[in-house]
Amino acid sequence: MFKTLSSIGAQRQRITQPYPRWGEEIAVETSEGESPTLLRLLPPPAPAEASACLLLVHGMNEYIGRYGGIARHFARRYLVAGFDLPAHGLSNPVLREADQAIREGMTEYDASHAYLAQAALDSLEPMRRSLDRMLRRLLDISDERLGTGKPVFILAHSLGALVSASYLLERQDDDALRPRIGGIVFLGPAFSVSELPGWQGRLANPLIRLSFAAEENRSFLANSPDEVRARRRYWAAPVSLCLNSLFNLCSRPGLRAWLTPGTPSWVPDYLTDWEEEWRRHRSDAYIIRRSLLRYVKGVEREIAGFRRRMAEFAIPYLLVYSGCDPITAAWGGRDFAAATQHLDLANEVLCLMDRYHHEHLFASPEETATVLSCIDNWLAKME
Repeated sequence: MFKTLSSIGAQRQRITQPYPRWGEEIAVETSEGESPTLLRLLPPPAPAEASACLLLVHGMNEYIGRYGGIARHFARRYLVAGFDLPAHGLSNPVLREADQAIREGMTEYDASHAYLAQAALDSLEPMRRSLDRMLRRLLDISDERLGTGKPVFILAHSLGALVSASYLLERQDDDALRPRIGGIVFLGPAFSVSELPGWQGRLANPLIRLSFAAEENRSFLANSPDEVRARRRYWAAPVSLCLNSLFNLCSRPGLRAWLTPGTPSWVPDYLTDWEEEWRRHRSDAYIIRRSLLRYVKGVEREIAGFRRRMAEFAIPYLLVYSGCDPITAAWGGRDFAAATQHLDLANEVLCLMDRYHHEHLFASPEETATVLSCIDNWLAKME
């Protein structure tokens, strides 16, 4: 999550191709004055035979358009849906304008300032609200097209997994929603902060650990005994407030153009174990290459807050993570499994012990096939 701290400086983002669409587009209204969010919908060849729906939720700084092949795989059996989270893909006003300009004949569009839409994301609440709207709209569509009461499964990657998990945790007692959620697949979930590799890690990781420890201690203060609260308050609160103020200052107009870090060169090396996907990711101009520091800090606070309550997560899940992933460190997945796996017999964990790649659905064909088969089998058992 702090992967961006080691690469400060502008990165040009020039779009030359239209957004890669898949499925039917359904406009879902958002807040007044905002553009509708597009829900993508891909039905199976025989929609009446679909046994469930599957909602795809992408990760930080990527977008749902790149999941077309994944959607087609699952659409052989399910009604598949997906959408762009706020400030991502076509939910980002700059990228939406870029796509329209390219489709109208412009050869190149400078979208380098697309990251500025992250200014509204000092927490994940806008993303949870968007997920709520999309999920409830999908439930209505499911009832209309598949028949009443079919379950919905969620497949969520990285930050999308944190958004989905924290959303479901808040709504486990929602009598209208909870019975319809069949389960969730977590892929490389952001239940931990990053651990930078190499010399960059030796420099940055102590600060990362200090910052996260401060947030995690602050999140536990409300439920801690008085003497524990007193000890933690002396250092956790001031450190957290200081870093939050610093990150907010660095994200203000006038400073953010110079102080917003770009994606470090090492990050794509740990996304996939497949050279073809590595090259594709490097050239994909719809992937945002910079992250406002207040957005990064907000994600860190969300991770700390989720970990405080994660032992309450009682929805069935399949958890897939890599044992050597530095982007979302493996200890987050291990801690989550240790706290929750006993809560449901359907819970399963697949730890790829010696793997480093973060994107399990964009790995080598062999690795991707293995993970897809595992997901297929788990979904079939849960239907």
